[in-house]
Amino acid sequence: MKIQMVDLLGQYQKIKPEIDAAMQNVIDSSTFIKGPKVTEFELALANYLKVNHVVACGNGTDALQIALMALGLERGDEVIIPTFTYVATAEVIALLGLTPILVDVNPDTFCIDVNQIESKISSRSKAIIPVHLFGQSADMESILLLAKKFNLYVIEDNAQAIGARYTFSYGAVKYTGTMGDIGTTSFFPSKNLGCFGDGGAITTDNTELAEKIRMICNHGQKVQYHHDCIGVNSRLDSIQAAILLVKLPYLDEYNLARQSAAINYNELLKDLNEVVCPAKDVQSTHVYHQYTLKLKGSLGSKRNQLRGYLKENGIPTMVYYPLPLHLQNAYKSWCSNVDEFPVANQLSNQVISFPMHTQLDEMIQSYIVKHLKEFCRN
Repeated sequence: MKIQMVDLLGQYQKIKPEIDAAMQNVIDSSTFIKGPKVTEFELALANYLKVNHVVACGNGTDALQIALMALGLERGDEVIIPTFTYVATAEVIALLGLTPILVDVNPDTFCIDVNQIESKISSRSKAIIPVHLFGQSADMESILLLAKKFNLYVIEDNAQAIGARYTFSYGAVKYTGTMGDIGTTSFFPSKNLGCFGDGGAITTDNTELAEKIRMICNHGQKVQYHHDCIGVNSRLDSIQAAILLVKLPYLDEYNLARQSAAINYNELLKDLNEVVCPAKDVQSTHVYHQYTLKLKGSLGSKRNQLRGYLKENGIPTMVYYPLPLHLQNAYKSWCSNVDEFPVANQLSNQVISFPMHTQLDEMIQSYIVKHLKEFCRN
């Protein structure tokens, strides 16, 4: 059987007439840049997330950079981030002349360890970027309390968890990406809400910030040829917006399909002592952008052999992430002690991600787990 990490074609085929018509409408209108579909999508996503403002942009990395630019941080200011994340989170900080301050992660959720944040706060600290990794929220209640205590901005990196919801201890429920000062997300094709190319968005309830973000996305101009701030050229094109408008009403259905697949994986793996299934924080739903296992004991040291065996049997896997930020050549200078991050060091050697997408059926999952168990027995 043909197994894919993400079945983009299968998802497209189920809504092909809607997608094709939406793209054709944009082509017929020839409004490829800054067309009405972009504004329509921004409003639709804002309505879905229950946030005041959504500004679409070129991709998720741009979204992070623009968010930082909008806050007016100065060269040398420090931004606190988890070390176990995709490089984009740190990349934009360094590009702007800011300093990434790395923090270890929670061994269960893989999100930033809130118990270690305060010790990393200094007089130069200006912001925290929690990453809602693999599909669930970081501990936002604790993070927001710390941010308030030390007068820090919070930018949520929501590239992997759109549609997830977080419940505060006092009962309020908020979507990831809507709790901090600014939220950022990505519409890369493999995301839970993905387009057919690059795309991203920035969310905020702050009208003043939203206006500045929109200006920065458009070369720093509010009125054409009048540039009031340093900006960039980052925009979501109309065809991608039209595709996202079709797919947005399916997002909850897509996330439910991922949750159902995760439940089935958990059931199939419940008796296999060599692995630890993904943990779910009690305050957050989990939309399973990735289904990431931890390999225990000797199986952890055989990860490459396991991946090779599964590949021989037609089963793709991925490792997110084989090197935490503090071990990356580009960011080693920001880390004086690699032993400061024992959890991230361990996870980078233990984790393995299995296929996860909206078209994943139980037969494929059974086949995957059967071969995992066979490897463990041999």
